[in-house]
Amino acid sequence: MRSTGHIGVIGAGIVGLALARELALRTPGARVTVLEKEDRVAAHQSGRNSGVVHAGLYYRPGSLKADLCRRGAGLLKEYCAEHELPYREVGKVLVAADTEDEARLEEIERRAKDNSVPGVTRLGPEGLREIEPHTSGVAGLHSPSTAITDYVAVAEQLADDVRRAGGLVLLNTPVLDLRQDHSRVEVLTGEVDGERAIHRFDRIVVCGGLQTDSLVRMVGAPDNPRTVPFRGQYHELVPERRSLVNGLVYPVPDPHQPFLGVHLTRHVHGEVMAGPNAVLATASEGYSGRDWRPREFARTLGWPGTWRLARRHWGVGAREMLVSASTRAFASQARRLIPELENADLVPAPSGVRAQALGRDGRLLDDFRVETHSRVVCVRNAPSPAATSSLAIAEFLAREYVPAG
Repeated sequence: MRSTGHIGVIGAGIVGLALARELALRTPGARVTVLEKEDRVAAHQSGRNSGVVHAGLYYRPGSLKADLCRRGAGLLKEYCAEHELPYREVGKVLVAADTEDEARLEEIERRAKDNSVPGVTRLGPEGLREIEPHTSGVAGLHSPSTAITDYVAVAEQLADDVRRAGGLVLLNTPVLDLRQDHSRVEVLTGEVDGERAIHRFDRIVVCGGLQTDSLVRMVGAPDNPRTVPFRGQYHELVPERRSLVNGLVYPVPDPHQPFLGVHLTRHVHGEVMAGPNAVLATASEGYSGRDWRPREFARTLGWPGTWRLARRHWGVGAREMLVSASTRAFASQARRLIPELENADLVPAPSGVRAQALGRDGRLLDDFRVETHSRVVCVRNAPSPAATSSLAIAEFLAREYVPAG
């Protein structure tokens, strides 16, 4: 394979770093540079999630999410073993609270089979309690291969791989402008000392996460879809109550609702987290209600899709706002899965923000989306399971969007 020249990757989240590593390792003579505005890698979505390595239960067979999640989970397991990174197959149970939930399990089980998810088993109430003794439900679905890892540690290792392969990971380097012509892309960045610099590339891949919209506007990409930030509030179980959860305990997804709802997740370092819920964030990186950026929030509210989504799901939105504001309400949601949980068992934990592409029609994009604008490749939608899929997404992008020569 011939050299692809000098490739730039904007964003040192796990997808951007996985792509930079893939390009640096597979393409002899390629120069790869990652540009990151923060002072560390995995500062946003990659470092503020539940740490779950998804097995691929829910995703529509044949979709990018389904194919890349299954491939990515296998690659990630191998990568963690190779580099002695945390990786534990703790398993996940979906808990059906009633007969309506139980009926939905059939479709999820079918998708899991079509996606070749290993070992998925239907459970009755007794089988459910054997795996998660403190749950309560009429039925369940068990995915033993669903795992947990430390995505910050994975991202840091990926960055080390890039550097060892001769690439650069430039932190504290925000992108201020981006211009392209028929032969190259010029990127204007800010520097720590206040100076500005121009970087020249043969091709750029934007893996901007929460900053996707501001970056794609620089290349004149269409504004449909729009990246809308949804804040997810987490709570942590107090240490003496962590034994209530062995692995991962999830509700059965409702296909008519935009988000999953509160679930419980054991982390590789021992913590057990409950959440997240989902409320509209008041800034692109709005990790609390106090993170208020009027211009960014006005862009979100000015998007027709925001209001169409709100009209369609106003009841869910009101519930999510209540859950976000009240530990009591949050605990009530968690008790649907673990009835023994008490309000005092939960303490607030740091929140995350999900970058979700939202169409003008008010519908959330269900799959990963990638667009090309001349020499700039834009990852327009990469929410969960993007971290699970990151190494497979990197293969896909390198193969399909960064041609040799």
